[in-house]
Amino acid sequence: MTVIRTTLCGVAAEAALAVPGVTGLQSRLSRRLAAAAAPTLTDAMLYHTPAPEAAIRADRAPGGSGWHIEVRCNLATGRRALDIAQNVHDRVGAAVISHLAALDAVERVTVEVTVTRIAAWHDGA
Repeated sequence: MTVIRTTLCGVAAEAALAVPGVTGLQSRLSRRLAAAAAPTLTDAMLYHTPAPEAAIRADRAPGGSGWHIEVRCNLATGRRALDIAQNVHDRVGAAVISHLAALDAVERVTVEVTVTRIAAWHDGA
């Protein structure tokens, strides 16, 4: 089940990051605290950014029937946050259901989207 959970996180992260207006995914506080408490980092690790999957949580739904996916995302200004969050919700749900169907593991999926930041997006071009 850990392999399925890991792949679901990757599928969900990819789908969320593909939504226009999503600038990134925000790691859960527990992961950020664990990273802060880690021993001294080497120079190679100083510039390491956490994998997008770190911002996704995939758990079995209560009662064991299906999956509950939690997505924490950062958004750009200029669009309604509600519209972007709804789009993330729909795309992540569709991607996870499609992935489970490919594994012959069709189950109910619920998706929860939390907007953690809204900031101006500056294009370097």
